[in-house]
Amino acid sequence: MTGNLEVKEVVLDAGTMRDRFVVCRNLETAARDAAIRTALLEQLKDAIAGSDDRSPAERAKLACRLRAKLAYRRFLRATAAGLLRIDRAAVAAEARLDGKFLLRTSDPTLSAADVATGYKQLLEVERAWRDMKTTLDLRPVYHRREDRIRAHVLLCWLALLLIRIAETATGETWRSLAPELDKLHLGRFVGPAGEVHQRTETTTRQAAIFKALAMPEPPRFLGLKPPEAKAATA
Repeated sequence: MTGNLEVKEVVLDAGTMRDRFVVCRNLETAARDAAIRTALLEQLKDAIAGSDDRSPAERAKLACRLRAKLAYRRFLRATAAGLLRIDRAAVAAEARLDGKFLLRTSDPTLSAADVATGYKQLLEVERAWRDMKTTLDLRPVYHRREDRIRAHVLLCWLALLLIRIAETATGETWRSLAPELDKLHLGRFVGPAGEVHQRTETTTRQAAIFKALAMPEPPRFLGLKPPEAKAATA
């Protein structure tokens, strides 16, 4: 067990130059795979409900329409009499693969846990690059001077670091955190009493995020300017 992964090494032969295979099972992914399959099976069950009463031609047409969708195709079968049923053997076979993936390495010095951890780190690196290119808009770079290009990359890297700190502290992804934090707005109000900059009230979830990050809430009022005195008229 390493993190949220269960790992097991599979030995196919005892050769000295053999490749090593490590079977990994992600518990969170396994639960998600099972939930998705359950939803698909419910949809398929509803789709074939009452099909026994249809004519063979109508059942064949329905089967073709359902098999056109890959999600349904692997779970649909027809009996010898042409009746449509859920393939329980296929369901059981897929359930055995929930959350599992296979890693292959030729390094004899790494433990099975090290192989799995290294793969997770590779996924994190790839995710970081995706975030840099999309969420943080690392490219295109509209600078020509080297110092400005370096500053641009450094700022994107610092932003990525803050994203990862927020995700680690809250246990949520930035995709779910950003929309909630975007609800914080700063308003500018001008009236006879002067000008004031006031932010919106903190929601319960925003307060929980700030608490997890050990950060104080932003000040409610960021500026207060009294009305300007009018010049005396002659």
